[in-house]
Amino acid sequence: MKGTAFALFDTVIGRCGVAWGESGLIGMQLPEVTPGAAWARLRKRFPDAAEPPPPPEIERVIDRVLDLLAGGRDDLTDIAIDQSQAQSFNWRVYEIARAIAPGETSTYGEVARAMGEPGAARAVGKALGENPWPIVVPCHRVLAASGGMGGFTADGGTNTKAQLLTIERARTSAAPTLFDLEFSVAPPRGG
Repeated sequence: MKGTAFALFDTVIGRCGVAWGESGLIGMQLPEVTPGAAWARLRKRFPDAAEPPPPPEIERVIDRVLDLLAGGRDDLTDIAIDQSQAQSFNWRVYEIARAIAPGETSTYGEVARAMGEPGAARAVGKALGENPWPIVVPCHRVLAASGGMGGFTADGGTNTKAQLLTIERARTSAAPTLFDLEFSVAPPRGG
């Protein structure tokens, strides 16, 4: 297909969107609070985009995102992204973020250190706040050094980030969670 296009699709967290062009994904859209807002945001970001039915390769992307948001473990790292609009620093951040597996987390400082720029944690946060491909570039998996959510620019803010991490059963601190099989407050059987 020549030019750009986008489509909306319903997920367990709400209506998401995907935009694509000749070189791969050009954007993803997380849900908005009000009906129609995700469409309006995509239309604003990509004013010349068509709205055709997604071609088979984009349908596969949508299916994989749906599976991940249903608790699947697909890391989505092989999905083609059109990086032509990303600044060099940001793209380096996104490459490291894409390597964080579902259910795993990192910190802004750890990403900065992995880039060889240990003092760039704030710049990492800024780059992640500008991420045009949330979920495919899993900015939600990067936390504050304290294990706190840090920021999240998607509608719903850190609540959306926490929801995504909960779906992935991610550990955000060293404290045991209900997902830890070895940890139980129930008394031992037979005693």
